[in-house]
This record gives sequence, C-alpha cells and structure tokens, in this order.
Amino acid sequence: MTELKKIILSITGVVAGMMANGQELYRVPENVQTRWISPENWGGDKGEGGKVNGGRKGSPNFRLQAGEEKILAEVTGTSGVVRRIWMTIYDRSPEMLRGFRIQMFWDGAEKPAVDAPLGDFFGIGLGRMAPFESVFFSSPEGKSFNCSIPMPFKKSMLIKLINETDLDQSMVFFDIDYTIGDELTEEDLYFHAFYNHQRQTSFQKDYEFLPKLEGKGRFLGVNIGVDVNKEEYLSSWWGEGEVKFYLDGDDKYPTLAGTGTEDYIGTAWFLGGYSHFYQGCPIADHNEMEFAFYRYHVNDPVYFHEDIRATIQQIGFANEENYKLLSKLKGDVFVAAEGMNKVDFSQQRTWLLFERSDDYSSCAYFYLDKPSTDLPELMPVKERVR
Repeated sequence: MTELKKIILSITGVVAGMMANGQELYRVPENVQTRWISPENWGGDKGEGGKVNGGRKGSPNFRLQAGEEKILAEVTGTSGVVRRIWMTIYDRSPEMLRGFRIQMFWDGAEKPAVDAPLGDFFGIGLGRMAPFESVFFSSPEGKSFNCSIPMPFKKSMLIKLINETDLDQSMVFFDIDYTIGDELTEEDLYFHAFYNHQRQTSFQKDYEFLPKLEGKGRFLGVNIGVDVNKEEYLSSWWGEGEVKFYLDGDDKYPTLAGTGTEDYIGTAWFLGGYSHFYQGCPIADHNEMEFAFYRYHVNDPVYFHEDIRATIQQIGFANEENYKLLSKLKGDVFVAAEGMNKVDFSQQRTWLLFERSDDYSSCAYFYLDKPSTDLPELMPVKERVR
C-alpha cells in the first residue's frame, strides 16, 4: 500500500482505529522527507528556514500588490504530497476573498488543476468568513484558511496566488506543508477544484457545480453559496432542489439523486447554521437570505470510471401564507413540474413547489486520473465579486 493510500484511508476512518492504537503513527516511511514552505523559507530548503533577522521572526508574511501574482510553492524533480495548507490575509473583505485567485499545477501541466477564488476554495462561498470545521477545511475563529486534503504529485508541483483586485494586500501569511520522496503509482489520482458561479440561474436548467468531466476518479465534495432572489420570491424557502450525479454514461436521468437541498447536507426542514465533519452550513443568514453550505463524500464515496456531471435544482416551496404573497408579484410563477406551467393563483393552495432563479456559486473538489481537464476557465474577477 502506498503512503498516499494510507493517508486517504486514514481520512475515511478505515484505519483511524489502527493509527490511534499506534500501528501507523510511529512508523517513518523510507526516503520520505518533511518540508514546509512559508515566507520564512520560500524554497522549503533543508536548513534554510527562519534566517532573516538572525532567526528572530524576520519574514513571517509578504505584501501582494494589486495585479501582482506570487509563486507560493514550487517543487520539481521529485514525487511528493501536499498535506496541509494554512493561510490568512489582513484584508478579508468580500473583494479580497473573491478577487484573490489560487492556482495549483501538477506535473508540469499548463492548465491548473485548481483555479478558484481564495475564500471559495477554502470551504465557504459568498465572499464571507465564518468559524467552522469540517474534515477537509476549517476556519477556527473565522479569520484563517485551512485545508488538509492530500494532494499528490509525481514530478512537480506549483502553487500560485494572484491578486486580481485593485487593492494592495498588506500582509499574506501562509504555510504549505508537504513531503517529498513519497512512493506513488499510476493508480494515484490528482487533486482538482472547480469554481462555478451563475448570478441568475435559468428556469428548469439545473445549476452545474461540476460540468460533464471525462476520466476516472472520485468526487470529494462541494461547498455551495446561495444568494436568494428576494425581489422575485420574497423570503420564501428556496431549497427544495435535489442534488443529482450523472455517472458513467448517464443521460437524461442520473444514477444518484437526492431528495432536497438541506437533505443533501444531512439536516431537515429548512436550514440553520451548523458545522459538522462531513456536512454543514456555516452561513445561514435569514435576514440577508444568504446561505453557504457543504457536503464531503468521505464515508460514502462517489466513484466514476468514465465521466461525471453534478447538478442541483432550483426549486422553492411556499406555504399557504407565502402562496398568497406570491400571488401579488408581477412576474409569472411556474409550478415545479415538467414543462413551464404557470401557477393559477385563483385556485387556493396550502402549499406549492415552484421553479426559481437565484444566485448560485460553488467550489467542487475531486480526484482525477490526469493533472488537468477541459473544464471552463475561471471567470473574470468582475463576474466573481458581488
């Protein structure tokens, strides 16, 4: 068993008990060495850390000016695994969280495997921060970014940070913790992350948090942000949409289909704030009608062998009171059903499922058997920042 497989198994809990009993923690893999890259050791080189100012915290951070990009980590000529990334920035405004862009390249690929806004990549969307903890991401006090997904590379790795805003970022702190010399095989997959955003989804066209992707791999999970269209639908419940995974040749109908948005993330009957290991909703703002939630498929793996596509529907619910309010809106309201059938408000209803159009954004995470994809490139910063 390769070291990477042991890491992944330990995350799933399969060997967690073994590790707790000391059967793995005390072993040192042959020829594997630990390295950290930070502003105190930009190359991650042996014996070169913390040399500025005589070793008295001379370079804990760096400045990233407007329009500037910076290579955070680069390793060539060896295999390895990125095991942990920690970061914080002084200005954590929505402009920075969406305007900062993080990219990751594996094994010399020209196109990044990860290309996403900083905040969305680290587990929460909407350009907002909140304290939370999950199996892969955390922000202990809502002031930092942590990622613990193992990211293998067989020849090289490159991680960049780009400031696409019009503002200078005065302080960027980070650690990228990794090992080199790991024994990897052709079966070991590459980590990817894909960001998508639609300010106004289309009726009956499900939002794709992962467009169709060919290859063999494992879908790890997704975080989704919803900015509810209050003007059109008031504050009615928006989350009746089902999550669907189209796997290995699925066409009109998927193999995996959920039963509702809050159901997909492990809760029920509308949505409040919580933070659990595999699922959570760090932001449940019922005043602004903004919601950010996540689900990670660790103990329930989603494997694909040929292709995958993942979507979520935009379907709302109105009780008798909201139904009366909806009837006063100027725009048409359509029943959630095949075709586009307008609601006849002359008929009394105690409840209604109806088609919606809201602002959806997401960052999906997956492993794939290749270091790059043909997925769409990251949209311009003006389209990301709200």
